[in-house]
Parts: sequence; C-alpha cells; structure tokens
Amino acid sequence: MRYATIYTTNEEYSRFIELAKSLSYVKRIETDEKRKADVLNNIRAGLEEVSLIEKGELSATPAKDFLNEL
Repeated sequence: MRYATIYTTNEEYSRFIELAKSLSYVKRIETDEKRKADVLNNIRAGLEEVSLIEKGELSATPAKDFLNEL
C-alpha cells in the first residue's frame, strides 16, 4: 500500500476530506486532528496525575532517580 501527504488550506480542508472519503480506493484517512486530540488527552492525564500527587494519593519519582534510569 502506498500513502500520500497532502497540504491544503484551512478553507479547502473539509471539502478535500469529504472528497477523499467518497473515493472507493481510499482505505484510510489520517488527519492531524487525531494527533491534536491525543496530545490534549495526554496533557489532561498528566495534570490529573499532578493533582493526585499533590493530594498524596499517588507517589512521585524524584527527578534524580528518573534521570539516573536514563
């Protein structure tokens, strides 16, 4: 299977995605929207962990120990 990366303007983006979805030979469409959602979910999870650490409900690894593992 081959793939292509398409750069388009914001104005044309939604029309292009709809066109690509209508083509029978297009098997998968990956957009940057999923990656943005993943980043936001990871940030939320990290902030939730910080909150739990501050409440004492989760233990943290000292930075020195973390760096020594690298």
